[in-house]
Amino acid sequence: MTPARRETKTLYNPQKDEDGNEMSLEITPRAAKRLSEIMTKDGNPYLALRIQVESGGCHGFQYLMRLVTLPSSLPSPISSSSTSTSDSSEAEADASSPSQQTIGEDDTVFVFSNGEGSDSLTSPKIVLDTPSLELLKGSKVDFTMELIGSQFKIVDNPLATSSCGCGTSFDIKI
Repeated sequence: MTPARRETKTLYNPQKDEDGNEMSLEITPRAAKRLSEIMTKDGNPYLALRIQVESGGCHGFQYLMRLVTLPSSLPSPISSSSTSTSDSSEAEADASSPSQQTIGEDDTVFVFSNGEGSDSLTSPKIVLDTPSLELLKGSKVDFTMELIGSQFKIVDNPLATSSCGCGTSFDIKI
C-alpha cells in the first residue's frame, strides 16, 4: 500500500536563489497535522505559522515563530517600488491570540498539500520573509513532542553548521 503523496507548495510569492533555483521549505505531515488542529481549535482557517530568523541566541541566529492570521485572499505580488507593511518590532503573539498581519512584499507563503484536492487557502501554511527564507531554504518544519514540551522546530537546515540543544539557535556556513 502506497501512502498518500504529501508535499509542500509555494502558495504565494515564490523566490529564487542567486543560481535561479526555487527556494523551498518542507512542512512535515506532523507539523501540518498540528497546525490543522490549532486552526480547528481556534476556528480560524486563515491561521499560519510565521517563522523569522534574527541575529541572536547562543549560536548567532535564532528562530522566532508565532501564529498570524492571513487575509482571506492573498494579494497579487507587490512591485518592488512599494513599501513593506510588515512591522518587525511587533511583539511575539502567543497561540491563544494570533496577530492580524498583512502579507509583506517580501513574504513567501508555503502550504501543505496532502494531494487530495484540499483547498490551498484553508490548508496549513507557513510564512517567511525573504531574508529568513534565504537562511532556511531546504529546511523542514516539524512538530516535536518531548518530555520538556512540544514545539514547532526547524530540522535538516542545510546551511546550519551547529545548533543549540533546544533547537532555537543556529550558526551558518559562510
